[in-house]
Amino acid sequence: MLVLAIDTATPAVTAGVVQLDADAVPRTLAQRVTVDAKAHGELLIPHLREALAEAGKTMADVDALVCGSGPGPFTGLRVGMVTAAALGQALGKPVYPVPTVDAIAVEARTGHGLLVATDARRREVYWAAYDAEGRRVEGPHVEKPAELAEKLPSLGLASAAGQGAEMYADVLDLPIVLAPFPSPHGLVAVAARDLLDGAEPGPMTPLYLRRPDAVVPTGRKRVTQP
Repeated sequence: MLVLAIDTATPAVTAGVVQLDADAVPRTLAQRVTVDAKAHGELLIPHLREALAEAGKTMADVDALVCGSGPGPFTGLRVGMVTAAALGQALGKPVYPVPTVDAIAVEARTGHGLLVATDARRREVYWAAYDAEGRRVEGPHVEKPAELAEKLPSLGLASAAGQGAEMYADVLDLPIVLAPFPSPHGLVAVAARDLLDGAEPGPMTPLYLRRPDAVVPTGRKRVTQP
């Protein structure tokens, strides 16, 4: 089956076309990845079109979509999820949300305990922990690197991946596996079993992990005469 993979939960604008067959690892036919935290809305659709053209495919050939569901900042993350949902509805194809941290873990898997940390801004990281088999055993959470570092000894992790892990390597003190952002292959690999089984996709619920900055006013402003 032909799968369109999308992720905008990190500064990377990621789009790819992936061939998924039973009893075979996902095979990326074409991909476009640009690291620009301010260009998700501008670049995502052009990246999708370019990847499809390079793969010699059209939207009509797509059997399903996979979209990173975060965690990530609100503005960037919603671009990918809304785009994937709209395309799925227009094409009449299922859309499978997968945690972005899980996709990075697939790429970075070493056979040992792994920390995945992405940049949450505000001097914080989104993070999750994985066991030697690649199963998520903790998270995702959002936390300051120093607070996370205090928890690492009890988690038994041998290495770290993700842009956040690279940014705060001196604080986390774990060997870095070079997988800073999710790839189309990793995104599809996370959802591969459900895709092949034709399982019902989970809800398109973004993992924001933070309360919104904007709040509803609790009362009316008093207007006084000058």
